[in-house]
Amino acid sequence: MTDRCAFKLPRDRFDDLLQAIRQRNYLLLAPVERDGSVMWGEIEGSRELAWGKADSQAPGSYRLEAGHPERCFEVTHGPQSLKSLTFSPRQKLVHVRCGDDGLTFDSEAAESKPTAVIGVRACDLAALKMQERIFIEGEYADPYFKARREKLLLVAVNCTRAQPTCFCASMGTGPAAESGFDLVLTELEEGFLVAAGSRTGEEIIASLNLDAAGEPEQEEARQAVEACAASQTRSINTEQLPQAMYAAHDHPHWDDIASRCLSCANCTMVCPTCFCHAVEEVPTLSRDESERIRVWDSCFTPEHGYIHGKNMRPATRERYRMWLTHKLAAWIDQFGSSGCVGCGRCITWCPVGIDLTAEVAALLEKDA
Repeated sequence: MTDRCAFKLPRDRFDDLLQAIRQRNYLLLAPVERDGSVMWGEIEGSRELAWGKADSQAPGSYRLEAGHPERCFEVTHGPQSLKSLTFSPRQKLVHVRCGDDGLTFDSEAAESKPTAVIGVRACDLAALKMQERIFIEGEYADPYFKARREKLLLVAVNCTRAQPTCFCASMGTGPAAESGFDLVLTELEEGFLVAAGSRTGEEIIASLNLDAAGEPEQEEARQAVEACAASQTRSINTEQLPQAMYAAHDHPHWDDIASRCLSCANCTMVCPTCFCHAVEEVPTLSRDESERIRVWDSCFTPEHGYIHGKNMRPATRERYRMWLTHKLAAWIDQFGSSGCVGCGRCITWCPVGIDLTAEVAALLEKDA
């Protein structure tokens, strides 16, 4: 965990931090309990957070249960990452009207409200960095992603508790947040440590007049994060990537995976880096107006592989192979890093509990 100038934030002053952010005209989003999990929800203060709750995750299983009564960040993460806040699941692009003067095309403006996201995890910061590379770096920037990203203030939380499905330590993306945030919190027994990662973060901390954290508090934070990393039981051997995945193209284990996979696309919907999308034309019943809308899509759907009268990936075997090989091999060739951040959501939210780490280990066996 990178050493930063950390300050002590007593638990009873947590709301002071939130209000200091609100005073800068930010909408506050945080993980709140809803429908049996935690989801991003608008809050006004800390009382709306999931105090005293912890999550229990396993392949195909997610439950909220009782946790430490005085902690609000024991829930590791729910199904939502930052993806839905920057790459909208449904984005209107163009509104088309047919009138007496012919067709008119009105592009949807790229607008966004200043939003502070409280409780962002290290794996999701790593995923956001990958999506920034896709959507806003280079010659063709996506205006909608760019507008939303520029209005985000990110308050990260270092993980001190790992799920059995987590494997961020092996991917080098956690459990400590190293960059990409404005503020970072570490929740301890007596409150929080808070440190800045941007000029805005420094200004917010300065406005609170907090005491600097001493070595005992900082050592407690380091040990908690290190213990979190050491507790992770799942991993991927990244040293063999990407070539080992290409070499596994004809591995018989793809058939075994396909026999279990439902092609439901849950894994791609909860994945914080997947960015497949489609464009739909949605006309009104009067047929004089229509909207062009970009929607999330998945390489697991049959339609996604349909090109010019032929389906390039007609079977589940091909779809799963496409997804996993792109994630752990082609992505490295394209962007210089794996497309997996080890959050484990694809394992938790798979209805049949397919475990990406176990499937990769089977695919990389030499005696295939």
